Amino acid sequence: MKKIDIWIATGFGLGYSPIISGTVGTLGGIILFWIFHRLPWPLYLATLIAFSFLGIWSADRAERVFQKKDSGYIVIDEIVGFLVAVFLIPWKWPLVVMAFFLFRVMDILKPFPLRSAEKLPGGLGVMLDDIGAGIYTNVLLQIVKIWLL
Repeated sequence: MKKIDIWIATGFGLGYSPIISGTVGTLGGIILFWIFHRLPWPLYLATLIAFSFLGIWSADRAERVFQKKDSGYIVIDEIVGFLVAVFLIPWKWPLVVMAFFLFRVMDILKPFPLRSAEKLPGGLGVMLDDIGAGIYTNVLLQIVKIWLL
């Protein structure tokens, strides 16, 4: 079982990138968005919720294996956070690129109260700050979508 949970937590190995692993993990989120964007929104949301719980579980186990809080190897949080960021956003390259950059900024800056969420124990703390960054990004993208589309 350890191999499966680590494989999930590291985004199928993307987290082992020697540089900017969080950004590389977010690119994995773009790939999954490309796969899932055609799903009806209730199925996309159900998949997102399932991935969130899977992320909490795998990140919790990975922290124990890597013996570090929110190890850079763990990128499932970036993947799920990006999928939150693009929920109900159409697959259009300008919006996807904007989502990528806005999400990375939100994830790095961690506006209130995301820094507090990050301090929660285990996989919950790993995942919640990125899910929050995804929510902030999504709100901004919904506004952009209304203005541009």
